[in-house]
Amino acid sequence: MKRLVILGGGESGIGTAILGKQKGYEVFVSDKGNIAEKYKKVLIQKRIDFEENQHTENKIFNADVVMKSPGIPDKVKLIQELISKGIKVISEIEFASEYTEAIIIGITGSNGKTTTTMLTHHILKKAGLNIGVGGNIGDSFAQQVAEKSYDGYVLELSSFQLDGIENFRPHIAIITNITPDHLDRYEYDFEKYIASKFRITKNQTKEDFLIYDADDEVINNWIKKNPIKAKLVPFSIEKKLEYGAFLKGDKIITRLNTEEYIMSISKLTLQGKHNTKNAMASTLASQLLKVRNQTIAESLSDFEGAEHRLEKVLKVNGVEYINDSKATNVNATFYALECMDNPTIWIVGGVDKGNDYSDLMPLVREKVKAIVCLGLDNQKIIETFQNVVDIIVETAGAEEAVKVAHKIAQKGDAVLLSPACASFDLFENYEDRGRKFKEAVRNI
Repeated sequence: MKRLVILGGGESGIGTAILGKQKGYEVFVSDKGNIAEKYKKVLIQKRIDFEENQHTENKIFNADVVMKSPGIPDKVKLIQELISKGIKVISEIEFASEYTEAIIIGITGSNGKTTTTMLTHHILKKAGLNIGVGGNIGDSFAQQVAEKSYDGYVLELSSFQLDGIENFRPHIAIITNITPDHLDRYEYDFEKYIASKFRITKNQTKEDFLIYDADDEVINNWIKKNPIKAKLVPFSIEKKLEYGAFLKGDKIITRLNTEEYIMSISKLTLQGKHNTKNAMASTLASQLLKVRNQTIAESLSDFEGAEHRLEKVLKVNGVEYINDSKATNVNATFYALECMDNPTIWIVGGVDKGNDYSDLMPLVREKVKAIVCLGLDNQKIIETFQNVVDIIVETAGAEEAVKVAHKIAQKGDAVLLSPACASFDLFENYEDRGRKFKEAVRNI
């Protein structure tokens, strides 16, 4: 019996354990920290061996294959030792994809991937397809492969998940954009991070498709230098394309094969340039799967959007509060500030991943009237913007940040939580940060 060892007892770990057990593996789950109660119950119920708050090496090094949680960096000593012993270390995505014949749409990128994933899933579901959604969001992909019988999956894929693939092959791959992010995991080498994103297409064949942002210089340069077997399907809001999707005035035009399809961007529920791009990517993927244009148009105009992504929370005394906690890098915050039409009180800060805030300077000058810092170390933010913004206040929690913003704000202003940083200094994750912000707003 083959032994599957799983490092990390979170969503992807437990899902992989369920699938591994179903496929006849001897399964062992090991987590260096606590395993959440809801996951422990599943392991006990399924009679899966596990440990928490430690890694017992002699129970790990006898593995035939190891699935590691995307949160564990490759450079950790344990992982390096496994690799040097010739033990295969893979991601949940790799493990689960071996056991499904379903069509896979894989979506990666520094920003926009959650919205594009949810939007694509929304369109395909509305078209009557039997389709699951997973990867970096929602329920574990492996668990769905074990327990559901979907004909297709829309998977949001982080670079960490793609680092652990060998044979994984999506029929349709989407790269929304590539900007410097998570560089702390890639030895501060942007090229390594780019290569990681492009792993999404490494096993694709000429029968498959790669949908990508043709306005993104980083993506274009990589495609010029590296052979890609999949059929290239570009989208752009800057130039006219013979094939793919582009913008003409305020209309999205898609051209695949001989058909041309036109839709007005005023119909999109999600506004802003980046959302036009997300809509283009989702539309192209849906058209490649032969979804009717009518269904696509309806879906784009009734899509709700992702939680914690430019989510309008409340209007209090004429001040709009917006939760963009999912903006964990500078580029995401750039999009958010670009969408702001009112004078903005910007709540920013957290764990800095080597951020360069200078890209935001023109937008901050134009739109931001005050900055409220939300992090343990705000030095860089203060140094960057102290000569541009008159009011900069440091706070140590969502409640305090909202109170301060509420004091500064006047009727007609907006308060925007768009941290441009990870959340782990004061919060469990960006969802926790977003929820606490919303709670604080409701308690004003």
